Amino acid sequence: MITLTHYLVLAAVVFSIGLAGALTRRNTIMVLIGIEMMLNAANINLVAFWRYLGPQTNMSGQMFAVFSIAVAGAEAAVGLALLIAVYRHFKNVSIEEISSLKG
Repeated sequence: MITLTHYLVLAAVVFSIGLAGALTRRNTIMVLIGIEMMLNAANINLVAFWRYLGPQTNMSGQMFAVFSIAVAGAEAAVGLALLIAVYRHFKNVSIEEISSLKG
């Protein structure tokens, strides 16, 4: 039988992998993928808590997850658009190269 603990452990593992990927990678695309993994871990938590703590009342957990997926899609679109603009200017997507934008 799969319990709430199983989902929480899965979400923690996915979040940890995403955080490690976002903090250790030098490629901007890999950082965006790490952020998406962290958002997916939050979605797992939302749906798991909804399922085990109150599915009879309303669908608030699923609605929050759908909203989060929409925000993640918008974040990916804006992030990739910025990445394309930076690539056209620097001809590179390395975070060290992009850091020269600071001034």
